[in-house]
Amino acid sequence: MHSLKHAFAYPLAMLLFVASASAADSNTIIIKKFMFNPMDVTVAAGTDVTWENQDGEPHTVVSLTNDFRSQALDEKDKFTHRFDKPGTYKYLCSIHPKMVGTITVVAK
Repeated sequence: MHSLKHAFAYPLAMLLFVASASAADSNTIIIKKFMFNPMDVTVAAGTDVTWENQDGEPHTVVSLTNDFRSQALDEKDKFTHRFDKPGTYKYLCSIHPKMVGTITVVAK
């Protein structure tokens, strides 16, 4: 029979892991299944946002107003852009233009 102490140790450890992973990854957008996930992100001015391609197909990250543009990202490639100015930044994948997203930048 397991002790009560051990019965709570594993779930607590998993909860702490999930909480810290979520906080660390809050400015990372995963590209998978021909989607940006999450599609809409809000960050404070001065924040870096990273896109990571987890698809087997290449994708790009291109601002509709030419504020930023990645090269073609192969699987496991990343692209990071710092958002210094408050505003709304819409972007898409130029290879697959139905893939869209929005970054909303708020003042600190």
